[in-house]
Amino acid sequence: MFLIKLNVLLIKLNFMLKLPTVCPSCDADLRVAKLQCLSCGTEVSGTYDLPPLMLLDREEQEFVLRFLENSGSLKEMANQMGKSYPTVRNKLDDLIAKLKQHQSGKT
Repeated sequence: MFLIKLNVLLIKLNFMLKLPTVCPSCDADLRVAKLQCLSCGTEVSGTYDLPPLMLLDREEQEFVLRFLENSGSLKEMANQMGKSYPTVRNKLDDLIAKLKQHQSGKT
């Protein structure tokens, strides 16, 4: 059951990699304005912040996907990426700091 949930999460995260987060005209942050149920057509309109993982750039999102695919093993990620463990650990620390900064900026 865990693997099924993990696969669904990975599919959703992979889809998120393709969504724009910055305006192509002025480089301002984009926000969600409408959600729609594909089953019944119900729509919810408003202005909503993007989920925290959407605020990461593509490379950072791919790092998060790798992290999940490797069950959080930085050692395995370092081996796959051909980088040292401290380099991968520092990247994760940078992502954590970036997400905390976004979270504190929302208040």
